[in-house]
Amino acid sequence: MLQDIRNNAQGTIAKVIIGLLIISLSIWGMDAIIGGFSGEPEVATVNGEDITEREFLRVVQIESQRRLRQMERPDPALLDEDQIRQQVLQSLIREEILSQDAASQGLILSEADIDALITRMPRFQVDGTFSRDRFVSVVRNMGMGVAEFRQLLRSQYVVNQIRNGIIQSAVTSPQNVQRLLSLQNQSRDFRTVTLTGNTVKDQVSVSDEEVADYYANNQQQFRRPEQVKARYLVLSLDSLTDEVTVTEEEVRSLYEQRAKELAKEERRAAHILIEDGAEASKTMDTIQQRLKEGEDFADLAAEYSIDSFSAEDGGDLGFAGRGVYEEAFEEALYSLKPGEISEPVSTRFGIHLIKLLDIRKSEAPEFAAMQDELRRELARKKAGSRFAEARAQLADSAYSADSLEAPAEEFGLEVREAGGITPQGGPPPFDHEGLVRQLFSADVLKDGYNTEVIDVEDNMAVVARVAEHQPERVLPLEEVSSEIRGTLEAQKIRDALANKAKAIIAELKSGSSLSDIQGVNAGWSEFRNQSRNTQDQDPVVLQQVFSMPRPKGEVPVYDSVYTGEGMVIISLSAVNEGDGEASDVEKQQLSRFLMSLAGQQEYLAYQGFLRNNAEVERP
Repeated sequence: MLQDIRNNAQGTIAKVIIGLLIISLSIWGMDAIIGGFSGEPEVATVNGEDITEREFLRVVQIESQRRLRQMERPDPALLDEDQIRQQVLQSLIREEILSQDAASQGLILSEADIDALITRMPRFQVDGTFSRDRFVSVVRNMGMGVAEFRQLLRSQYVVNQIRNGIIQSAVTSPQNVQRLLSLQNQSRDFRTVTLTGNTVKDQVSVSDEEVADYYANNQQQFRRPEQVKARYLVLSLDSLTDEVTVTEEEVRSLYEQRAKELAKEERRAAHILIEDGAEASKTMDTIQQRLKEGEDFADLAAEYSIDSFSAEDGGDLGFAGRGVYEEAFEEALYSLKPGEISEPVSTRFGIHLIKLLDIRKSEAPEFAAMQDELRRELARKKAGSRFAEARAQLADSAYSADSLEAPAEEFGLEVREAGGITPQGGPPPFDHEGLVRQLFSADVLKDGYNTEVIDVEDNMAVVARVAEHQPERVLPLEEVSSEIRGTLEAQKIRDALANKAKAIIAELKSGSSLSDIQGVNAGWSEFRNQSRNTQDQDPVVLQQVFSMPRPKGEVPVYDSVYTGEGMVIISLSAVNEGDGEASDVEKQQLSRFLMSLAGQQEYLAYQGFLRNNAEVERP
């Protein structure tokens, strides 16, 4: 399993796991920081394992906040708390069942496996190398402790292994692929006519009483969440970089170091590789003898070399610098002059004859061309050391200060302001959940303290305080009456258009032609052989067309759908079957799609089986 982790940690599976960890934060709690759950009240027991009340309530809170963030106008009164609690409990039970099933199958990661997975995740790396500081910072910003993260990673990884195994084992038949192709390539013949809002607008009016009634019955729509105006300081690596002094000597020293790295020599080698076996000596003697007789190295490489890739090119390996080949191979190569051939060289791959084909040397850029970049690099490095120190000092200063002016003056920072910040966030940097949570905490919001210093980005820290607080309120009727009037008018127009379309369709079904029906000022627009993917139709109309039943004989089928232009009446006259033809690549793609759907269904069935056989108890 460890090797599997190493092979996949840089790829999609690692990203999926990180995403799952973030989504699943709510399922685990702060157990690693403040202790276990023993002795706590539980909301359910799954096969003897408790789901604690503290864990459950925390997930309910996080799910509620997630749903509020999805609202255009967040309003806690619109949340169905009973539904949320029920869904969260079912989710926690399902996760516990899946984790137990993975453990029962022996899919358990060791501590070494967890270490390997974590150290290879790009999110925890700096310049391609694992950084413990980055790891701890990211995990804490996720609201977890290190031990808790490791436990969640262990659970999510093994559960995901089972899921992938089931999904990838699904199969489908060629007949299903052919049927899907036929449906996909199906086309339809239809006609449309659009009834615009202007045709019924004179029939619609909205009274002041209706506006007032709508306002009284839907005040939650006009509720504005509490919000604050904040003052804040930003300490960033970039701002410190501008203050750092880099001497000419430092830049020169770094240039000399880089120049040596850039001014490197590369050698183009060719080789003949044979197996190191009982016949190796005899084979090598034959090759060397034929070379002495004047035969071409490239021809012999094509004939004898077991390195089939380079043998096709006469043994040519291309240009490479030091550190690419094994030590014995490299020493032999760098002892040759162009055109010379080495004595036999043994490596773990076999026995080589090496020919040096060419040498090229790259010159380092002039100092003038690199000095600005090197100066910035040195400045950022110095600022990086200073940033950690300054951040700690700012945290101490802001903690004891009763305003931001003193810390701002001490560190040469600008006091900035931002308004319209709700518990769901605001403009940057108040799109950071941790900073917003601090801003609306009792200490900051009610008692007037500064927030802690929060890392909102890499090398960027913010400390803030509340300047103004506006409690949750309902907007007065005079501020929203025009909005309500427009909403009611639009609804009435849509209802009137729907009734008119229904009446027109009834007349069409009875045999009337469109031109004979009163109130219709437009004629049919006709469309033939329209596919599902046509770009010439309104997607709403096209979706409705392909959801309508097939016509029987010559009698068209009628329906209507509302779009941004008005109510569209549709007359469907024919369904043309697709030919089911496709390239092998397209068929493979559709086959994989169908297998993925089947795999998802099988995994859901597997979950259902586990759930039905689990012993779940609720107090």
